[in-house]
Amino acid sequence: MTILHFVLVVFSGSMIAGLLGSLTGLGGGVVIVPMLTLMLGVDLRYAIGASLISVIATSSGAASAYVREGFTNIRIGMFLELATTIGAICGAFLASVLNPNTIGLIFGVVLIFSAVFSLKGKGDAAVSTHAVCPWPRLQLQGSYPGPDKKPVYYAASRPAFGFGLMGVAGVLSGLLGIGSGAVKVLAMDQCMKLPFKVSTTTSNFMIGVTAAASAGVYLRKGYIDPVLSMPVMLGVLAGALLGAKLLVRAKTKALRWLFAGVVGVMAVQMIAKSLAGKM
Repeated sequence: MTILHFVLVVFSGSMIAGLLGSLTGLGGGVVIVPMLTLMLGVDLRYAIGASLISVIATSSGAASAYVREGFTNIRIGMFLELATTIGAICGAFLASVLNPNTIGLIFGVVLIFSAVFSLKGKGDAAVSTHAVCPWPRLQLQGSYPGPDKKPVYYAASRPAFGFGLMGVAGVLSGLLGIGSGAVKVLAMDQCMKLPFKVSTTTSNFMIGVTAAASAGVYLRKGYIDPVLSMPVMLGVLAGALLGAKLLVRAKTKALRWLFAGVVGVMAVQMIAKSLAGKM
């Protein structure tokens, strides 16, 4: 495979990853890391480094569009970023000492867990026309435009529990290079009882900050290769912008099945290769 061919393959795959990451809040890394390691034979740590760069691009490309559309809750995102940023730095340092097969196995287990529980979520119905957060001073509530353009109101439940899970999500982001969108979406959707579209868009808003915190550690360790990272970043950015346009018309149930299907397939492949000691 020539360098040009390699770059085109990486760009095309990254564009698909960016589209899926934008639609589901995963950040694209959940597809990019397995694609680079399983299909193209890239070293796992370099794949994670490129994935973190792509996660930042996804957040930059899609987050502004979601904020404009009124889906992203910036206040909730900034509150939860405190936990994810600290966790991301810890996870990045862990990645430099753990065996790649161990990292791959953790990656697969996390994705299977995410795929199963993403199918058990609730719909996007309003919590209440006067939804109130249990911590009033934080004002972790809001609304988003429904199908008929009328506002759908919601409020975050169990913010302390959600904050703790976001710390775990940050560790996984730094360790696996996936932006931890899978865990973030589940924490907001399942534990904090936020609507799915609000969860995915707020996740996209958050993942850039989380990834930037851990990317600095990977850069210092020498695991970010510009030749690999550039086509990944450009492809993901193109896919993320396309996904932002499609999300407004997408059905929540379809997004859940897409989320589960993609991460489920990648998880099985990652676990199989890790157990075989080929990561």
